[in-house]
Amino acid sequence: MSGGLYIRNFPKDCFSFSSRGFFLCFVLHSAIFAVGLIGEGFHVYSPSSKEKSLWVVKATPHQESLKLMVDEKVELDFPGRVITAHPTKPILYVTATHGEPGKVPGAVIFLNQNGSYKSHQRINFNDGACFLSLDKENRHLLGVSYGNGRLNVYSLDNEGMPGKTVTTVDEGKPQAHCVLLPPDGKNIYIPYVKSNLAILQYSYNGKTGKLNPLEPKDAKPPMGSGPRHMAYHPTLPMVYFSNEQGVGLSTYRREPNGQLKIEQDISILPPGISKIGLSASDLLITPNGKFLFAGLRGHSQNFDHISRYQILENGMAEFLGLTKADKTPWGLTLSPDGKFLLVTATTGASLCAYRISKSGKLKKVASLAWDPKMSDLVTR
Repeated sequence: MSGGLYIRNFPKDCFSFSSRGFFLCFVLHSAIFAVGLIGEGFHVYSPSSKEKSLWVVKATPHQESLKLMVDEKVELDFPGRVITAHPTKPILYVTATHGEPGKVPGAVIFLNQNGSYKSHQRINFNDGACFLSLDKENRHLLGVSYGNGRLNVYSLDNEGMPGKTVTTVDEGKPQAHCVLLPPDGKNIYIPYVKSNLAILQYSYNGKTGKLNPLEPKDAKPPMGSGPRHMAYHPTLPMVYFSNEQGVGLSTYRREPNGQLKIEQDISILPPGISKIGLSASDLLITPNGKFLFAGLRGHSQNFDHISRYQILENGMAEFLGLTKADKTPWGLTLSPDGKFLLVTATTGASLCAYRISKSGKLKKVASLAWDPKMSDLVTR
């Protein structure tokens, strides 16, 4: 902002030679300057299975950067690893990935209105989960297990507390990896990776939490793709999957009957780079539907990146390039305003923040060291 703009917006008292007028001028100038530099802060939440705790990190925007500071570490007394947030209530849900059936440890985290930790209550889940989400009416909490492949749908009361399971789907195959409902909430698609390759399709009733398989049930993803995590376009009938084994992205069109029709199977590796020792991880879409970001994990290679995609007007994805990441990028989320990408690195033991440019490029602007193997995260 130019000096002339400051002057045009100052009250007449600013030009008074009295000490009071000078003070008012100084305060107003400082306030305007501060608003221009510092945006609204938010919190990042991530469970640590190693320390059996929940990390609460305060993120404060400053110009084009972000400041990350540990606000609190909450003892959970169980190895939580997966987390999701209630869309409208100040509540988080955390679960372990493994445990005794019917007694898998979890917790409901209650937050203050400013996002700080308030309290938590221990609960038990039917199965461990590698992914948690809520349906569109916020009536049910859904969890899918990597270990046994089961999907559990838990009822939620008016306070957001999980109750009994209303639906359990067991397809007899492990390595399910995600459960996330489309904007209209009418279908559920469960991707399976590795040798259990599949995308199983169901109709979903948000009022009852009941599922019915579509016919055909399997969308039959391309061999070797390994659909892992998914994202929906906010306005177009498009579904995107990060390909764990294919190390790229697959694009599907969602037909009116709920069936998925594959449109793209994108490979992103540069010439000379082998897929061996690499795998894709999390996937997310920006709120405006313009960009997709996915993690690319270099397990046994020094090739850890964030892959970037632009979404065209017809919903197709176009690969933009790779941005270097800390070792083994795993979980991805956005700041509440959609301006920053937050990424966990499980081997690098870090939380990194990237500024998203108007062209979809990423610039690393902050990093915070934390426990290794922290993977899942949400912001509020």
